[in-house]
Amino acid sequence: MANTSSALKRMRQNERRRLRNRTVRSKVRTAVKTARTALGASDATARATVTEAISALDKAVTKGVIHRNTAARKKSALARRLAAAK
Repeated sequence: MANTSSALKRMRQNERRRLRNRTVRSKVRTAVKTARTALGASDATARATVTEAISALDKAVTKGVIHRNTAARKKSALARRLAAAK
């Protein structure tokens, strides 16, 4: 347990950030998963779901939740699958 007031404040900040990051990361995972399933089923809305997933990845990078290279890798993989599905 933290002893100083600054350490206590840091703990409170970290907890708030952890919860915020968790929601953002969850939304990204859901968006990527729905895009992959849409691509796998060659769904008509595949392009729209891939666009939403890419948008979610970009927002997560902007908020500092995931690394930009990780997002780039996932976006590239989705784009490749979309091109192959056509």
